[in-house]
Amino acid sequence: MKFEILKDKIDTLLFQKNTIGVKLQAICDLLEREISHYDWVGFYFKNGDKNELKLAQYTGEETEHTIIPFGKGICGQVAVTNKNFLVQDVSEQENYISCGWKVKSEVVIPIFVNEENVGQIDIDSHTANIFSADDEKFLEFICKKVAKIL
Repeated sequence: MKFEILKDKIDTLLFQKNTIGVKLQAICDLLEREISHYDWVGFYFKNGDKNELKLAQYTGEETEHTIIPFGKGICGQVAVTNKNFLVQDVSEQENYISCGWKVKSEVVIPIFVNEENVGQIDIDSHTANIFSADDEKFLEFICKKVAKIL
């Protein structure tokens, strides 16, 4: 399966002697390039002591959502609940922040360091009802690996 091959590539990227930012960008680029329904891939991290997320590395169309308050949108909800959030149809979510008219579904997985939610990976797709439990497990794997380099 493609996810198993990509897990090895993620491990290789994370072991390279690069900065954290370069590694995270490489993950974004790899996922967007290799998984056809990953149209936007990005990392958000807690912005210091503020109750907000700040966009870090990403691949895809530019977004005006570089700062997201806790509780707002899918990413902001994950920052508060500390739980994965998979949305098969964003039009059905009342608390959704539109990143573009093309986005139809989204999945956000938190990143924990020492049991604290420090950030998340955010994936948008231009296809509704596209994310599966396999996507969720794969992204959890990535978040656990990323947590080790933070």
